[in-house]
Amino acid sequence: MGDIYKTISCQFYDMLEELAVKRIKSKILYMDNENELLIEELIVDFKTKNKEEFLILSDGTQIRLDKILKINDLSPSNIKC
Repeated sequence: MGDIYKTISCQFYDMLEELAVKRIKSKILYMDNENELLIEELIVDFKTKNKEEFLILSDGTQIRLDKILKINDLSPSNIKC
């Protein structure tokens, strides 16, 4: 995406993992270049590439974790370690 990756809080990461393990379909609002996108899918995996963390959805979409604005109406900035 070209900009510097910003590390997310460990509690937010833990919440994402919990959603994946429990197979909870989630509403994810995220930034993709200049646009806000909303998608509702299952989180199935995570990956790290070039020191950037991504979640992978059941439809194959990959979202960089620091681009998530809200998940199930919770903002990552409200979830801290």
